[in-house]
Amino acid sequence: MKRPSLVNSTILIIGGAGFIGSHLVDKLLTEGAAQIIIVDNLFMGKKENVEHALKKDVILHVEDAENQEALNYITEKYDIDIVFNCATKALNYSFINPSNAFLTNVLVLKNLLELQRKKAFQTLCHFSSSEAYGSAQYEPMDEEHPLVPTTTYAAGKAAADLMLQSYVKMFNLDAFLVRPFNNYGPRQNFEGALAGVIPLTIKKILEEDAPEIHGGGQQTRDFIYVEDTVDIVSKVFPIIKPGECVNITTDQQLSIKNVIETIIDVMKYKGKVIRKPNRTADVNSHRGSLEKLQNMVGQYHKTPFKDGIGATVHWVKANVAKG
Repeated sequence: MKRPSLVNSTILIIGGAGFIGSHLVDKLLTEGAAQIIIVDNLFMGKKENVEHALKKDVILHVEDAENQEALNYITEKYDIDIVFNCATKALNYSFINPSNAFLTNVLVLKNLLELQRKKAFQTLCHFSSSEAYGSAQYEPMDEEHPLVPTTTYAAGKAAADLMLQSYVKMFNLDAFLVRPFNNYGPRQNFEGALAGVIPLTIKKILEEDAPEIHGGGQQTRDFIYVEDTVDIVSKVFPIIKPGECVNITTDQQLSIKNVIETIIDVMKYKGKVIRKPNRTADVNSHRGSLEKLQNMVGQYHKTPFKDGIGATVHWVKANVAKG
């Protein structure tokens, strides 16, 4: 079975109004997709993330992909070639509603795999998460690293990944996994309990509020600029085999302390930093192996962390001002 090209295909993006999803919409437009359909319930996503795209060949359906009937309707209405599944609820949400955070990851993918099994579309690219690995048992973490999730969000991701791989084996589907590490950049949520650490810290400094470090600040994350993620995924798409998984990483492992200090440096902040206790179930160390990815696609663009922070500060400034 030949995989369709991203060029001139009709592509469905679940969660396409979200942080990574909306950047994927932009990337696929530049790649030459014939039409892009977005399904997003706007739980995490925002219409303004894709407003510019909706002026082109992009259609937004505000629907919940956990509802099989909604997805049945969409796949009957459009002749879809390729699906990208970016639907999820933020890791932080699993501390508020653990079972729902778990189930969203599993149900949306189950609905898509059932449709794919019935030949509603040809190819499925599912966005997993490095959180499925849990804390590093060895580093760098390659794709064979055991899945030892520490939150229900991560457990839902791990369960969904295993489900996809079993559907591929059972029904010979053209479906695969990409496993991004810690994304940051414009359009990441900066408000409330579900905010990402980088945009939240930027917003605090803009509002003359002290930034926070939880625990010792030595917890490490493997940060990747969101535009690099979608660029890499577009390069992986034609090459990766069905059922396979590949880490999406640029190997920029930084401690949370280093991250906060970089933001302080870029924003020329002179105030204090508040220390808070460690969050429960926080992953201590994350560094992804990029060996498999490099073997697949060769060299790829890595946005220097300070440059990515500068672009994120610029975006948060503009959007806090709007609010």
